[in-house]
Amino acid sequence: MAQNSYTDDNIKTLVGLKHIRRRPGMYIGRLGDGSNPGDGIYVLLKEIVDNSIDEFSMGFGKEVRIGIDGNKVTVRDFGRGIPLDSVIKAVSIPNTGAKFDDKAFKKAVGLNGVGTKAVNALSSDFYVCSYRDGESSWASFSRGELTGSGKEPAREKNGTLVVFTPDTLIFGEYAYHMEYVESMMKNYSYLKKGLTLTCNGQSYKSENGLLDLVNDNLSEAPLYPPIHLEGEDIEVVLSHCNSYGENIASFVNGQNTRDGGTHLAAFREAIAKTLKDFFKKNYEPSDCRQGIVGAISIQIQEPNFEGQTKTKLGSNYMWEKQEPDQNGVMHTEVGPTIRTYVNDFIAKNLDNYLRIHKEIVPAIEEKIKASQQEREEISGIQKKTRERNRKANVYNRKLRDCRYHYNDKITEKNQESVKNSSIFITEGDSASGTITKARNADFQAVFSLRGKPINCYKESRKKVAENDELNLLISALGVEDDLQNLRYNNIIIATDADDDGMHIRMLVLTFFLKYYPDLVRRGHIHILQTPLFRVKSKDRNIYCYSIAEKEKAVVKSGKGAEITRFKGLGEISTDEFVNFIGPDMRLDLVELADEESISELMEFYMGDNTADRQLFTCRNLRSEAELEDVNI
Repeated sequence: MAQNSYTDDNIKTLVGLKHIRRRPGMYIGRLGDGSNPGDGIYVLLKEIVDNSIDEFSMGFGKEVRIGIDGNKVTVRDFGRGIPLDSVIKAVSIPNTGAKFDDKAFKKAVGLNGVGTKAVNALSSDFYVCSYRDGESSWASFSRGELTGSGKEPAREKNGTLVVFTPDTLIFGEYAYHMEYVESMMKNYSYLKKGLTLTCNGQSYKSENGLLDLVNDNLSEAPLYPPIHLEGEDIEVVLSHCNSYGENIASFVNGQNTRDGGTHLAAFREAIAKTLKDFFKKNYEPSDCRQGIVGAISIQIQEPNFEGQTKTKLGSNYMWEKQEPDQNGVMHTEVGPTIRTYVNDFIAKNLDNYLRIHKEIVPAIEEKIKASQQEREEISGIQKKTRERNRKANVYNRKLRDCRYHYNDKITEKNQESVKNSSIFITEGDSASGTITKARNADFQAVFSLRGKPINCYKESRKKVAENDELNLLISALGVEDDLQNLRYNNIIIATDADDDGMHIRMLVLTFFLKYYPDLVRRGHIHILQTPLFRVKSKDRNIYCYSIAEKEKAVVKSGKGAEITRFKGLGEISTDEFVNFIGPDMRLDLVELADEESISELMEFYMGDNTADRQLFTCRNLRSEAELEDVNI
């Protein structure tokens, strides 16, 4: 048997920034093509702008100018500028930077010394110039390799200029979607009152901080004017609406932590506890938070984020530092826990606010009582339904579970499985059977619907609670009591590519949008894209997801190409399907902008037939005849 050689020659050292180019996902998360706000090109932009924001936070520079021209990005701030002799190493040597020094940057976002280096490494061209007191120092790079540098006199104001172009060798064909950039600029302005951000000539500035964020993004009228509370290192806004779920934005040192973390958990806990104490009633926390809209922003020293992309806070303390004693022995000193700090702030300030603004108190308690009454009624119905199904052993027939779940304790061995934990929601025995055979049972589960679920938009909450299919789905997801108990990171709707499949997809999406909108807002809901066509030639199969892809494949395959149109998931063999739900599976993220009205969306797509919707359908949907026309 042949042996794999393992010698000193196998040991590689990646010098400079090469390791970032080799493993970009470790530093910026997903790559993407710019069609998703979490794609890598936006992470690169954010890493550079974050440095400018940190300068403003330290009291230097009141404006940041951003320009995006095609794929080229320019960022100019008016802060202190990088020390002139350190420009090259500050952008090219990992774990190098001033943010390890609390005196230079007390409450910065980037503390790992990697951000700007990642941008440099993953850009085909990267240029940086620092202006300080009439002098400048510049350096240019290509894919992380230094191509030039110099120093010269300058009449520019102090600050830093960075120009970069994300590398197509890394990202492929991509484009910046300006609506995502605009959202990023707005968030920066809300969090940094007094800062002006100018992007492609459009200026963004906020006078009221998070209050502006909440008011600008309200999709329906709140039950009372939003409560705005500010303190040292903390700012919160909250109100209630007549809707389901919670819509709370969270930030740390200006970073949008869309996956939450310790600060958001503390905020949710503090709101419920304070309202219970104020009303002197033992309300359920979920009833206190039902329909809540708001935001929280905190400033802490040396934040510990889970992952390079900084979307979830893992820190437990407001600040933490190590200092030597008189014998030189290092000791760790910590400040208050984030949980204690947020709880104390909310308990004192929200309680005071409610006692002063007594006119809003009845609206809050009425909302809590209405949520309590509905929850108790629905809970009883759901309990009976689940018990009936459990006796009939229906649950086990509908769910093919996986080994690892989103809320499992993450170990070094299973962390990828927990992160990738997914549940495919499909319809019918044929489709669920195909996915079940093809899936990776470590982290992929399958839930099989029986026929079309009810249209939740048209039915009462009680009617939905009595529905077996949706009750079992809620139980499978683990969100009966709290979304924090969600068992899968990715909820993937996998339906057939025909009219019935599209209708089932819309019905499932309606269910999530109406009763669990936070699952959409937090990026948990996806649509599985499976190929519409297989173009088969003598030596290969080409799978196509659109008519355009099919036409190119036919030309590439030449005469005699055999074309198959897939309408149902069950038509695709297990061996083929493995490729479509593996590492390269195509998922469309279901997105919901903060300002979008869920009720208006559902009325348009799921309400009574309207002329507007009929016109939209005619303009945007391909007919089955078009899809089946394979003559080229």
